[in-house]
Amino acid sequence: MTDDNKHLACPQCGTTNRVPEARLDQQPVCGRCGTELMAAKPVPLTDAVFDKFIGGTELPVLVDFWAEWCGPCRMMAPQFEQAATLMPRVRLAKVETDANPQASVRNRIRSIPTLVLYQGGEEVARRSGAMAAGDLVRWVQGALSA
Repeated sequence: MTDDNKHLACPQCGTTNRVPEARLDQQPVCGRCGTELMAAKPVPLTDAVFDKFIGGTELPVLVDFWAEWCGPCRMMAPQFEQAATLMPRVRLAKVETDANPQASVRNRIRSIPTLVLYQGGEEVARRSGAMAAGDLVRWVQGALSA
């Protein structure tokens, strides 16, 4: 018998939830706090939940490290939002670097925006600079198929 459950960490409380793969498209929510687990939009991550979210999520996670004062970050924000709707099986998250310095330092963020793709809790690809939604999707698909 195979386990068709996926582990998804809650972006709000960090709790790891087991969700049957067949239910991933049915708006599953966290069993602890009720936060939507597969929102078709980027979720904000804090220092407090970053490691739990990345390590507790079996699906690929694409993180945008950004800052409010960064012009290219603000220009890319709607593209990142659009990419979230185009990649329903990739979880997109945002880390505001000024408010969450620990996650930024641990991930060696030197410039923003920086995009980091994780799979199985490990970094698999990184890219700095703003990107259009289509370019983002192609980059992620290429990195995951490599």
